[in-house]
Amino acid sequence: MKIALVGYGKMGHLLRSVAESKGHTVAVTIDPAAPDADVKTAPGDAQAVSRAVKSAGVQGIIEFSHPSAVMGNIKALLPLGIPMVVGTTGWDAQVDEVAALAASCGGVLLHSSNYSIGVNMFFKIVQEAAKLLQPFSEYDTAVWEMHHNQKADSPSGTALEIARRVMASNPAKTKLVTDAFHERPAADELHVSSTRCGTVPGTHTVFFDSAADTIELTHRARSREGFAAGAVYSLEKLVQGVQDGTFKRGQLYTTDSIF
Repeated sequence: MKIALVGYGKMGHLLRSVAESKGHTVAVTIDPAAPDADVKTAPGDAQAVSRAVKSAGVQGIIEFSHPSAVMGNIKALLPLGIPMVVGTTGWDAQVDEVAALAASCGGVLLHSSNYSIGVNMFFKIVQEAAKLLQPFSEYDTAVWEMHHNQKADSPSGTALEIARRVMASNPAKTKLVTDAFHERPAADELHVSSTRCGTVPGTHTVFFDSAADTIELTHRARSREGFAAGAVYSLEKLVQGVQDGTFKRGQLYTTDSIF
């Protein structure tokens, strides 16, 4: 498969390595700053990104750029009709807008806060744990995440997805709080806290705490390679699914459809 990489920073380089190790061809790399990108676009020039992807004749796109650029890239690339995997986070509030665009132009997009196979299994484990503990009101819940000091958004998209799944399984938690508390939290508030330090690839912990004991569930990434491998795998499945009709054009999908 010929792939376009939109965003050619550290993750983009790793994606190229993983894709090529699986026999794929990276036909074009696009980035406004990377000195070794095939195409260097002006910051925010999503139409130039679209032109570069279209001219490369690719069968799939992987977008790992920056929260400030992702919406422009999505809006410019979806109408091309090329199956696209988006790994950039920070655009949750615009998911409905993107879904409407996909429906109108026939584009197909798969998005996730995290493509790691282990993290996607962790999502399911956390959701089941929250469901099991839901009848026991003495257990409170919180989410904590830690990432490297170059990460542009906070909390991580992965932490927010974990929180969403906890709340889906525990109706007692109805409000998500990501800021520091300056007062006692209400019983229905779920706190998601963040730390930024050094070069940590990503650590996520869910706490279920009572007066009697604490249960901690933790996923700790050792490197970014797991994210890249999962993203390439997801694109393979998306492209195959579009071809065989498993995935429909005009739709948005998440990794729940893949893993």
